[in-house]
Amino acid sequence: MAWHARLSLDYRREADRCVARFEHDGPLRILQTLYPEGDGICHNVLVHPPGGLVGGDTLEIAIRAGAGAHGLITTPGASRFYRSDGETAAQRTTIALDEGARLEWLPLEAICYSGCIAENHLNLDLAPGSELIGWDVTALGLPEANLPFLHGSLLQHIELGGAWLERGRIAAGDAALMDGALGLAGQRCIATLFLATGSDWARARRDLALELARDVIAAHPLAEMAGATAPGPRVVAVRVLAPLVEPALSLLKSIRGAWRTGLWDLPATLPRTWAL
Repeated sequence: MAWHARLSLDYRREADRCVARFEHDGPLRILQTLYPEGDGICHNVLVHPPGGLVGGDTLEIAIRAGAGAHGLITTPGASRFYRSDGETAAQRTTIALDEGARLEWLPLEAICYSGCIAENHLNLDLAPGSELIGWDVTALGLPEANLPFLHGSLLQHIELGGAWLERGRIAAGDAALMDGALGLAGQRCIATLFLATGSDWARARRDLALELARDVIAAHPLAEMAGATAPGPRVVAVRVLAPLVEPALSLLKSIRGAWRTGLWDLPATLPRTWAL
């Protein structure tokens, strides 16, 4: 039996406090609302109790942040796309930010098991003056558990309406892509971190975002497998290849902290669940 789960999460600024309200249908919900940084920034933990998706399952997540709100969303652990008998398992996330809102979309990695047929969509709608720090981290198989990604596929889609589109399909049987020097070069973790805005970057601010990211990359063991670019006038992106998830996430967390400090004048506070 396929699961179809939906979650709607809405952040609003009320007086000096950011509050979160949500509705859900099916096994997808908010576990906790936390304020480790004070009332102005609302941290939430998103939970999918079944722990993974099989063919036919669909998760739909809709997030909105009102003017002046600042939300942060993470997950308590990895999500999983399991082997399919032919149907697609899909996660579709939409994020809409009103003027002056900020959001941090920081789910932990998605693991693609061999034989999965997976789609992971993220669509962004950002009003002028809003900003979002987000990432997407994917593990292809579990090499350390001797469970390589030998069959199946993943369709990855990230879009900022009218400004940026990244879309590609990774097929386990495509040897040139999986192992070629112009493809994944044998790496089995792919990760993208991005800072997106609802307005075109001022050149100095864009250059600062790139400089902060590149300084962190240069000092990291994955320096030769990572890079920071500005693919459009409203996006700065960092792309990473790694053999495993942990070093990739380590790099992304450090860059996210540098952006928070250098661009938002906020400390590099980590979600509490990351310390568990």
